[in-house]
Amino acid sequence: NYNLAPGGSFEAGSQSWSLAGGASIVSGNEPWKVAGSGHSRSLRLPPGATATSPVMCVGLEHPMLRLFAKNNRALLSTMTVEVIFETSLGLKASLPVGVLLPSGQWKPSPRFLVVANLLPLLPGNYTPVQFRVRSVGLGTWSVDDFFVDPRCR
Repeated sequence: NYNLAPGGSFEAGSQSWSLAGGASIVSGNEPWKVAGSGHSRSLRLPPGATATSPVMCVGLEHPMLRLFAKNNRALLSTMTVEVIFETSLGLKASLPVGVLLPSGQWKPSPRFLVVANLLPLLPGNYTPVQFRVRSVGLGTWSVDDFFVDPRCR
C-alpha cells in the first residue's frame, strides 16, 4: 500500500517535478509497470542533474519511500535521494536519506527512511516536504514510480 508521490509516475511530463542540469522526461518505464499498465515514461538524470518533487505532506504514518531506478553501468556513479523540509526557524534544509549504486537494469530501491516524517511528533499531524534525486558522478540514471509508504511494508 504505497502512495505515489505527486507526479511520481512521471507520466504527466516534467511540469510537476522541478528539473535541472539536463534532467528530462523520456520514453521508457520500469518493466513491472507498478504505477499502471499503460505507463510509458520515466525520468532521465544525466551526470549532475537533479529533479525535485512538488511539496507533499508526511507524518508518522509515512516512514519510508521507494522508487525504481537503473543506471547505464557507469562505475563512478551514484544517485542520491534527499528530503527537503522546513526547520522550526522557517529555514529550508535537506537531509540525505539514501544512495543507489549503479545497475544496468531496472531495480526497486531499498526502503529509505523519510526521517522528516518524525517532525510532527503526533499521529495525524503532518509536515510539508519535497524529495530530490541527484545523479552523482559519470553515469546517467533513469527513475520511475516514486512512492511514499504509508504503512512501512
